[in-house]
Amino acid sequence: MISRSDLSPSISCVIPAFNEARNLGSVVPHILATLARMSPNLELIVVDDGSRDDTAQVIHTLCVDHPQVVYIKLSRNFGKEPALTAGLNATRGDLVILMDADGQHPVELLPDMLAKWRTGADVVYAVRKTRDDQSTLQATLTGWFYRLVNLGNRVQIPANAGDFRLMDRKVVNALNSLPERNRFMKGLYAWVGFNSTAIDYEPLPRADGKSNFGLRGSLSLALTGILAFSIAPLRAMTVLGLALSAVALGYGTWVVAEYFISGIEVPGYATIVVGMMFFSGIQLLSIGVLSEYVGRIYEEVKQRPSYLISVREGAGLPAPMPPPPFPQASESLPKASLL
Repeated sequence: MISRSDLSPSISCVIPAFNEARNLGSVVPHILATLARMSPNLELIVVDDGSRDDTAQVIHTLCVDHPQVVYIKLSRNFGKEPALTAGLNATRGDLVILMDADGQHPVELLPDMLAKWRTGADVVYAVRKTRDDQSTLQATLTGWFYRLVNLGNRVQIPANAGDFRLMDRKVVNALNSLPERNRFMKGLYAWVGFNSTAIDYEPLPRADGKSNFGLRGSLSLALTGILAFSIAPLRAMTVLGLALSAVALGYGTWVVAEYFISGIEVPGYATIVVGMMFFSGIQLLSIGVLSEYVGRIYEEVKQRPSYLISVREGAGLPAPMPPPPFPQASESLPKASLL
């Protein structure tokens, strides 16, 4: 086998963007300059996730100035996970790098990621050292999320690891082969496996503007991740049901014993009302949890595409050559003699 240290792999970089017109003009050339020092064969794919500002005009200008830039515009705002999926499906490089459009991912780490790939890592993912750029509430909820989603799960999702990563082509092919629509990319990165290694980084300040991904978006993504990669809520409802059944059985036994042994009649009106309200709340909560899972199943069985592309601009890297076909059995066997 050829050592990776002797290879000069082609590189694809995917950047999802939503209302990032003020950042792309400075972020994209900076990334291109670093990638050019890593490989002569590269492409930078910017996925416009239905932006409402001047993102399209900025990317068009970048395509004119930099032939390595590929512009993909989605037909509407589908969300970051579908935008990443669209970018991954469009890549052609031997290595694929995922980065954000706000300039918070330091490009200085890219050569280190490439070096770790050369030593045998198929995935090099960046882990945040701190969450100082987030509120205390959001950072606390993020910690709770990772503990919950990894609770009893065979696939452990690395905490504080985002989309900033470098992946080998075989990892990208594995991700692209997954058919699910409700995609939680951080979980899918962990699910496909492969030889992975982490690298620490400190997020940089945003180049300009404010993040479009706030607390509400984080909660929605967290819910998708829990429902896609954990059955802990269902198990919690089962355990709660068993516990309440045991308490109710014990309480009923105590009331019956007290009536026959001590002759005490328990009026129980308040107890019945409170008990009915409590158990009704538990039942509605359980139905709500089940409905979230059923809703995800409903979305999957419709088999709608995760995204739709309205515009593509830029050639990018050439398409890889298809593997040679296997010889047919009739071709590999010697022809029988007619003698």
